[in-house]
Amino acid sequence: MEAIRRVTQYDHLKILADSRRLYILQRLMAGPATLSMLGKELGEHPARVRHHLKKLEEIDLVELVDTQVVRGFVEKYYRAKARAFILNDMILPADSPPDHRTLFIMGSHDLALEALLQHVQQHIKGTSYLNIPTGSLEGLVALRQGTAHLSGAHLWDAEHDDYNLSYVHYFFPDQAMVLLTLAHREQGLMVLPGNPHQIKTIADLAREDVTLINRNRGSGTRLWLEHQFHQMGISADQVHALNGEARTHTAAAEAVLTGRADVSLGVHAAAQKASLDFIPLFQERFDLVMPETLLSQPAMQPILDILQSSRLRQIIRALEGYDASETGKQLAPQPG
Repeated sequence: MEAIRRVTQYDHLKILADSRRLYILQRLMAGPATLSMLGKELGEHPARVRHHLKKLEEIDLVELVDTQVVRGFVEKYYRAKARAFILNDMILPADSPPDHRTLFIMGSHDLALEALLQHVQQHIKGTSYLNIPTGSLEGLVALRQGTAHLSGAHLWDAEHDDYNLSYVHYFFPDQAMVLLTLAHREQGLMVLPGNPHQIKTIADLAREDVTLINRNRGSGTRLWLEHQFHQMGISADQVHALNGEARTHTAAAEAVLTGRADVSLGVHAAAQKASLDFIPLFQERFDLVMPETLLSQPAMQPILDILQSSRLRQIIRALEGYDASETGKQLAPQPG
């Protein structure tokens, strides 16, 4: 198995834009799994998982590593071909033509954003969206560098007790930027049913008998947690954290569900989807960040339309812990 592999081809990145394929790849980076195991974790029929796995095999990101006969059935075990993958080197055109209908999205992982893009792609023909979860800070960096059109963020500013605005002003002092609120969502601690370790507060994460699966560096969730540790005087070496990091709320929940970790910080909807217990801690605002000029681009129009629709609010409210009362609200960072 390679240590790190760089994925740069557009066609390969587009395959990974499907959240289910990205999840499968991340799961197989953690260890070998079968179609039936992946199907159970994803809540999909193994035949559908086979389709996604075939796509990952075709671009040489996963491989068959073992075959076992279990109760008369042949079980094939697959794993990722590298311990980590770097997704980058995208260069976007300086001036998109009027009929350009592809958006590159990088930033924080969010279940409502996945639902929004899935709804648009199902109902609006001719649109294409490449959504790669990288973390809120990395998303803003990609936006600044011109390797993304749009970024999702939930970066808390402790000084002003607000989200994203001060960060966007810092990264883009010379550009007119717009933030569109997607949703408010509830974050907390995800633990196994019954909470066997009796974890109740952030302070419990420093206990010797508790193992944490942390989110990736630069993610809004990770930055919030590190701020809480700092405020409580908890140092990094006091926390027993796995070497690996979870790049999505779904992957964090899966790590707890499979017993790799005892706890993770994540959104309520991810905990419910994995049938985990949830200890609520705080509400946050998740925004879509973009240059003001993007609002007039054809590829953005379906998203703007659905953001103002009652249908999207209905979809968001169906996600546990999500609030759609400000969905579609436009914000702009102010100087100073």
